[in-house]
Amino acid sequence: RFCLPFVLASLPTMATGEEIAPALQDSWGDFWLFRFFVNAAGYASIVVPGFLLIQYFKRRNYLETGRGICFPVIKSCVFGSEVKSVHQDDGSLPARAEPTETSTARQVFKLLLCATGLQASYLTWGVLQERVMTRTYGATETDPGEKFKDSQFLVFMNRILAFTVAGLYCALTKQPRHGAPMYKYSFASLSNILSSWCQYEALKYISFPTQVLAKASKVIPVMMMGKLVSRKSYEYWEYLTAALISVGVSMFLLSSAPNRTVSTVTTFSGIVLLAGYIIFDSFTSNWQDALFTYKMSPVQMMFGVNVFSCLFTVGSLLEQGALLESLRFMARHSEFTAHAVLLSVCSACGQLFIFYTINQFGAAVFTIIMTLRQAFAILLSCLIYGHTVTVVGGLGIAVVFMALFLRVYARSRMKKRSKKLPPGETPVQKV
Repeated sequence: RFCLPFVLASLPTMATGEEIAPALQDSWGDFWLFRFFVNAAGYASIVVPGFLLIQYFKRRNYLETGRGICFPVIKSCVFGSEVKSVHQDDGSLPARAEPTETSTARQVFKLLLCATGLQASYLTWGVLQERVMTRTYGATETDPGEKFKDSQFLVFMNRILAFTVAGLYCALTKQPRHGAPMYKYSFASLSNILSSWCQYEALKYISFPTQVLAKASKVIPVMMMGKLVSRKSYEYWEYLTAALISVGVSMFLLSSAPNRTVSTVTTFSGIVLLAGYIIFDSFTSNWQDALFTYKMSPVQMMFGVNVFSCLFTVGSLLEQGALLESLRFMARHSEFTAHAVLLSVCSACGQLFIFYTINQFGAAVFTIIMTLRQAFAILLSCLIYGHTVTVVGGLGIAVVFMALFLRVYARSRMKKRSKKLPPGETPVQKV
């Protein structure tokens, strides 16, 4: 059983007779599966003692017997201060601002601001992400340079800045009284770290356009899981859009098969990492939805998740000795320092634009903006980094994004129809 993952990881090479790229076989320590288990061991060294402490305080009935200066901190971390909100419409979350007829120009300006902010933040983030993970630093005529290999450090950089921004925002603005036990953020934090790590690591094995297209097609495994596990029902248009997405992704992947290169071939490792990203990311969003039953704002959620993300990543980096090595890499290459800082700024600003856009215009408008962003990201990556897309591949990309827009349109129509249903009827559940 222990050898199975390593055998599976080598299957594509044995099956095709191709040699492993030199960049991917520098040393055993650079193998992604090995690093994954090392990182997981670092997180476990923090999670396991924390779990034991939580169980100890609960068994001891600390709320009744606890006293002293540490009591408020332990109460907030383990028990929280309020019970869950039973109803979703209890006013615990800030209501979305509805546009009025007298402020049409202002609403248009806000929409343009949100669209520009989201596009600028995440397009820059995508370009920098590919630059950092796939290109070398310090290359000269005599020296080929070196690549930055530690994806976990980039996750730490993103989270520490997001934590700072969210903390300042919460301190300077009025927020609901926080009631959730702090430890519950750790679950979403851990899955968020792992999904981000898989996303960075996958770029070593697959092209950026392939990764973006795979992320855009997350709806397919979500629907499959809902059908098998939760016995959910879906409308005909949901099956239609899922089929169109499958056809579009297949057209894109098959069209690039004759022009395989080391930098763009979709390897088995890349597929596994993308699957890991989708699984961990799906858990993060579902767990955060559950946490919103407590009275909190989205920025408080951002702060709580990033607190644990910083704790997990810095602890794991220190245990591995990778933090100092990454800092030395930054000292050797000032260009990398600028890229890493700008990557973190774009990530933090992008999260704030997400919250503001959903609050002002709702999830449908946000989904349209982000879908356009994915299309622009593929175009930019092809222009800047020279990824070739055939005519069939371009048609496949067009089919995928057409299906996504059709899905957003159909869902908005269904929501309007559900509002007109009699009180006794309920619409089919959506994902």
